[in-house]
Amino acid sequence: MGTVYITQEDAFIGKVDERLNVKFDKKTILDVPLIKVDGVVVLGRATISPATISELLERHIPLTFLTENGRYLGRLEPEVTKNIFVRKAQWQAAGESAQAIHVVQAFVRGKLKNYRNSLIRRQRECPDLDLSENVTRIEQAIAPIDTTQSINSLRGLEGAGSAAYFGCFNQLIRAKEFTFNSRIRRPPTDPVNSLLSFGYSLLRHDVQGAINIVGFDPYLGYLHCDRYGRPSLALDVMEEFRPLVVDAVVLSVLNKGLLTPTDFVTEPLSGAVSLTPEGRKTFLRLYAQKKQSEFKHPVMGRKCTYQEAFELQARLLAKYLMGETEKYPPLVLK
Repeated sequence: MGTVYITQEDAFIGKVDERLNVKFDKKTILDVPLIKVDGVVVLGRATISPATISELLERHIPLTFLTENGRYLGRLEPEVTKNIFVRKAQWQAAGESAQAIHVVQAFVRGKLKNYRNSLIRRQRECPDLDLSENVTRIEQAIAPIDTTQSINSLRGLEGAGSAAYFGCFNQLIRAKEFTFNSRIRRPPTDPVNSLLSFGYSLLRHDVQGAINIVGFDPYLGYLHCDRYGRPSLALDVMEEFRPLVVDAVVLSVLNKGLLTPTDFVTEPLSGAVSLTPEGRKTFLRLYAQKKQSEFKHPVMGRKCTYQEAFELQARLLAKYLMGETEKYPPLVLK
């Protein structure tokens, strides 16, 4: 089962014996064994019983609240693990230390290589596309990473590579009903940006859960600047997964015609675009399927799901910061 997504407005979330039970209008709409639940995400307004909250905490199951449009509101989770040594190593590496520079190099390299590989793969699948200029620009951003010893400069390389990737993102969309001009976040004002933002909110929930399991402080990162309330380390670890998970799902649902313009609504005042309830269900189903899809992990040498890879990468990061390994290897897939 993995993560349970509750999208029904005004649902009641309770528990019956060892099962998570969700009701609406006095009818059960979801009933799953708690042993199969790794996380609960509530989209929109819902009521959750105190007994259910207590049960989730005891079972170390995080509970995340998003708006119905996918904007992150907050999170309730169990006490962090007792492994103080992971957090001690994390804090000792803060700033412009050699370890911090190394992991930022890895985060940026992993993200940009996955961007490049995504474009190369799409060009191979669609011979009519010419993405060579954008691939070259990403490779130009990748080339100096290993010799760049300033975190701010590494952020600049990440920005340049991302601009090259999103500069051709519209060409990756084969559905004529949808277009993408540039990345717009707060709020997203077109369907494609709406899907990307929604997907990244879901990814943040999953990655933050993984780094909490390992024992990290999610608010102390290296690539992302410290900011009150920002889970910077979760955003750092997310980087290499953005193209592999979220972007892949967004392109899949659009290019396969699983979502149409009728699955989106626009707020009259803000211009914010979001999914309809039925559109959300479709996207959540595809996102959940993607998380459970398997691939061979290039470092571990065995098959794993993306859901498992979130925690694997967090554990590899912990091993590096604690001095158990010489490098942090980002997840890069061809």
